[in-house]
Amino acid sequence: MIDDRRVWSWLIIATAIGGLLYFLAPVLTPFALSALFAYLGNPLVERLAAKRMSRGAAVAIVFLLMTMAVALLLAIIIPALIDQARSVPGYIDALHAWYDRVAAPWLQSEFGFSLTAIDPGRAFASLRTHLDDIGRFAPKLLGGLTTSGAAVIGWVANVLLIPLITFYLMRDWTHMVERLRLLIPRPLEPTVTQLARESDAVLGSFLRGQMSVVFALAAMYATGLSLAGLKFGMLIGIVAGLVSFVPYLGPVVGIGGGLISAIVTGGDIWVNVALVLAVFMVGQLVESFFLTPKLVGESIGLHPVAVIFAVLAGGQLFGFFGVLLALPVAAVILVVLRHTRERYLASDIYGAEATAPADATPASAATADTATPTPAAEATAAASAPSAPSMPIKDAST
Repeated sequence: MIDDRRVWSWLIIATAIGGLLYFLAPVLTPFALSALFAYLGNPLVERLAAKRMSRGAAVAIVFLLMTMAVALLLAIIIPALIDQARSVPGYIDALHAWYDRVAAPWLQSEFGFSLTAIDPGRAFASLRTHLDDIGRFAPKLLGGLTTSGAAVIGWVANVLLIPLITFYLMRDWTHMVERLRLLIPRPLEPTVTQLARESDAVLGSFLRGQMSVVFALAAMYATGLSLAGLKFGMLIGIVAGLVSFVPYLGPVVGIGGGLISAIVTGGDIWVNVALVLAVFMVGQLVESFFLTPKLVGESIGLHPVAVIFAVLAGGQLFGFFGVLLALPVAAVILVVLRHTRERYLASDIYGAEATAPADATPASAATADTATPTPAAEATAAASAPSAPSMPIKDAST
């Protein structure tokens, strides 16, 4: 029987923790981001430390590599993406002109199909208007952040705090995990430890495995499309790579954007289309035969639908902090649901124990009857057995 007081105690604790997370979300955001970086870098630290390197030196090397990667992202890739995104509205007119000059006459002559009722010109004009609005809104947003003193102080504080907290978390990760384990009540420690290990396996398979595949594909697509000389090649490639954790969505988005880029780039359209298809075909082959087997393997991680729902729900409840918290919480919930399912299948409610003896009874009874015959059966068998012919006994004297 479940103790009502214990249930109420856990509900009160969960409510208090949820309330604290909700009100302290802005403060906890840099700590959550630092914990994410430390979690991603800790396996490499452990490998370096296992090769007779001090943990401090291993942490310093990994921290330097992560800092260089983030600096490269902020200094080169993001400005290039912003420039390409701002130039998108200018090519809407080129796409509209290509449609009027090539696509519309071909559709009319080959299929008798016309889009006059839909008015493509109005659709292109509306699309350009919205893109122009986005292009004007982004600089205003960035300008507001730079002119607001409180916002500047907050950004500078986060920029300084996140690397510092990340370094100390990576350095003391093993000790902190062990101290947390020692705080768990002894009767619950084996179960909680097992759940934590399985949650780490699920979360690690997604973050360290699937996300490595996503970033590798983004780099491959962006590099291939840029080398092909296509407009917005880096932007299309990175977007296609980042959405590749949803099966088939990455190639669909990338090929769709690549075909549009092939039209507005100029030159031979069919050559551009062939280059787009070649880039994504090579990317899919590399993912199927190398990236996924090596980085993800056969591990069962988070389902893409669960990831999308968790990120959206976390963002709705706690903002950006909720987005960072969504995947660990989803991994824990998944593991708890697996254990709950296993216990349910082995419980009396499901009927597993009642079904197994009933199925085994006839077989066991038949085995017993066959193996150990009763005394009456032995007597009957002896009486019905044919008697052996008697042999004459010779006199010893003869």
